[in-house]
Order: sequence, then C-alpha cells, then structure tokens
Amino acid sequence: MKNRSGRCRRGGFTLIEVLIVIAIIVALSGLVGVALFQRRDEAKVDLAKTDVNTIKSAMQQFYLHFDRYPTSEEGVAVLWDKSMLDDPELEDKWGGYLDAKMEKDRWGSEWGYEQLSFNSYRIWSFGPDGEEETEDDIEDGHKPIGSDEDDFGDDMLPLPPTGG
Repeated sequence: MKNRSGRCRRGGFTLIEVLIVIAIIVALSGLVGVALFQRRDEAKVDLAKTDVNTIKSAMQQFYLHFDRYPTSEEGVAVLWDKSMLDDPELEDKWGGYLDAKMEKDRWGSEWGYEQLSFNSYRIWSFGPDGEEETEDDIEDGHKPIGSDEDDFGDDMLPLPPTGG
C-alpha cells in the first residue's frame, strides 16, 4: 500500500506497542513465579514431615533390636552410623536403619532429638525460619501409651512388646 508521498507503508509494531506487550508478559510471569515459589516452600514442609516419618520408622526398628530408643547423645546419627552407639560392644547387633544420612532437615539445620525415657523420644526441625518454638516448627515423637507426657502427635505407634 502506498501513502501520499508514493512510499510503501510497512505494517509493523511501534515501540510503545512492543513495550506494552513486554510489560504484560513480565507481570504475568511475576504472578506465576510467586505462585510457584509458594508451592515449592509448601512442598519442602511436606518433605520434612515425610523425613520425620522415615526417621520414626527407623527408630521403631532400632527399638526392636535394642529394646530402647537412641539416647540423646547417640541422636539420629546412630540410625546410619553404628560407631555412634554408646556401647561399642553392641555394634554387632546394629542393623543399619537408614541407608542414607539424614543429618540435616530440608533447610540445612541439624535435626533436634531428645530421648525422654527408654521408651519415648521427640524429634524436631525448627522449620523454614530456623527459630525455636515458632509456628513453623515440625515436631513429632513417640510416647508410651497411657503416659502423662506431652503429646507430640496424633499418629503415635504403640510400643512393641518386650520380652520380659
């Protein structure tokens, strides 16, 4: 198509139109990015809860072999490292309860672990903020049925029977 001066008119985008399209794309990608990062943080919390359950299962296996839970000094490390046992003579009895080390939670902090008695314990992560006693902490544990100790969760497993 020719204009009055006889030149061909080219149908294209102006700089302003291109800038508007770029601004719309940036705004939409920002919204999608925020939603994805939020879901990623939620997924990390869910994975940390799964890690706690994995450790709890290993604790049950440890209990079956030793008729006690790991001491506070042994910690969760005894589940993958038999040299952490308080009594080195028991290393032959050790069964390798976790294949991989789980030294740290999903945020890079060490797991908190405390043996409350020979048949109860608690395990925790300080969660995303890394601070103690905040609402994002992930905590669970095991207590004997019928005990007066604090309840650390709804999914407590009963103690296996002892041979006594």
